Amino acid sequence: MVKLTEEQIMEKLERFYEIIETYLPANERTEKLKRFYKDREITLATSPASTKLSHHNCFAGGYLDHVIRVTEAALVFDKVWDRFQQKRNHTTEELVFAALNHDLGKLGTDAEPFYIPNTSEWHVKNQGKVFNYNPAVTNMDVPDRSLFYLQQAGIEMSENEFIAIKIHDGMYSEANRHYLMPPVPEMQLRSNLAYIIHQADLMASKVETQI
Repeated sequence: MVKLTEEQIMEKLERFYEIIETYLPANERTEKLKRFYKDREITLATSPASTKLSHHNCFAGGYLDHVIRVTEAALVFDKVWDRFQQKRNHTTEELVFAALNHDLGKLGTDAEPFYIPNTSEWHVKNQGKVFNYNPAVTNMDVPDRSLFYLQQAGIEMSENEFIAIKIHDGMYSEANRHYLMPPVPEMQLRSNLAYIIHQADLMASKVETQI
C-alpha cells in the first residue's frame, strides 16, 4: 500500500496551487476557486481517490495526486488533439479548470468527508477495502456533486467546463449516453474537451493502479 509522507503531500499541495497560478487567469473566479480549496485544504490534502487497494490511489493524498496527474495528462492530450483536429474549440483555461475539478465531489461536503477509514480489519485485510463511503454524505454521482459544490460556492463555469466535468467518466456511466451517443448528428458535442478529460482521467487511473 502506498503511503505518502507529510512532505510529499505538501509538495503535491504546492503543485496543485502552482497549476492554478500558471494556467488560470488572475480574476475573481480564480480567487474564489483558491479560497474554496484553502477552506478545505486538509480534506484536499489527505483524501484518497478510491476505497479499495485494487482501485486507483487508495491512500491519503491519493485524490490530490490523481487530479494533478489528470491535469498534466490533459495538457499533453490537448497537444495531441491540436495536432489532428481542424479547429480548436476550447481554451486552456477551460481544460485546466475541468481537469482540476472533475472529481471534486470526492472531497465530500464542508461538514463531512466522502471517504472514511474502514474500521473492519477483516475487510481491509481480505478485500483491500481501506475506506468506506460516508453514509452522512448525500448520495450523488461524483460529477453531480462536483458541479453542485462549485455552483454553491458561486464559481461560474462555461458550457464546455460544465459538460466536461459532468461526463468525464465517459461510457462507464450510462447517464452519459445522451451526450456521447446522441440520436442525431446535430446533437454531437460542440467541444472535444470532454473527450480529452476522459482520456486523461482513464490513463491516470490505469497508471495509478500499477503504482
